[in-house]
Amino acid sequence: MTGSSGGRAAGGGAAFFDVDETLITAKSMFEFLRFWLARTGDDGTRYARYAATLRDMSALGLPREEVNRAYYQYYTGAYATDVRAAGRDWYAAYRARPDAFVTAGISALAGHRAAGDAVVLVSGSFRACLDPLAEDLAVNRVLCGELVVDERGFLTGEVVEPMIGRAKADAVVRTMQELGLAAERCCGYGDHASDLDMLRAVGRPSVVGDDPTLGELARRHGWPVMSSAHGGREES
Repeated sequence: MTGSSGGRAAGGGAAFFDVDETLITAKSMFEFLRFWLARTGDDGTRYARYAATLRDMSALGLPREEVNRAYYQYYTGAYATDVRAAGRDWYAAYRARPDAFVTAGISALAGHRAAGDAVVLVSGSFRACLDPLAEDLAVNRVLCGELVVDERGFLTGEVVEPMIGRAKADAVVRTMQELGLAAERCCGYGDHASDLDMLRAVGRPSVVGDDPTLGELARRHGWPVMSSAHGGREES
């Protein structure tokens, strides 16, 4: 049920969740990059160089979409199956951490799932990181960056469309239309100003954490603000 074709849940509503720092405390793309490079022999040197490059791009004010595309170039030539397998191993280790999850986000997701709502992850991260999480949390759909795979099964280093900013909102709107749901019957959860378009696309937005931009809008519009306190999860 983690693909783009998951059906409408019995509850008749939907909840859209950003992932990093909304459901998990880590920035999954950086955490997985470190894991992947170590698996391929890196002693930390390449990771430090790559991470610094991406952070420098952000510091220069380059669009988040451009930084997102640059990130995926680091997987050029990797066998897609190997990356997916590494993602499962990374998540298995990550979920055991006592600080791995945003407690309020996980609790909200569980509440929607118990109510029979469709639960959807919406993230600029990619399936190697997100599919194991989606299976663990029993969500219905994953909307994320889809990587380009060549005819031999290798990653080209390209992403079809960065799932960032406006693209998140567009994907949420398309999903609501596919599910036959009005915005008023849908909730959204995000922690960063880049989630704002997505939050505005739904009828019931909630803010996780203390982002100043989202916090100001929450005060102005009466949106709920949830704690970013972290914790672990029991084995399921």
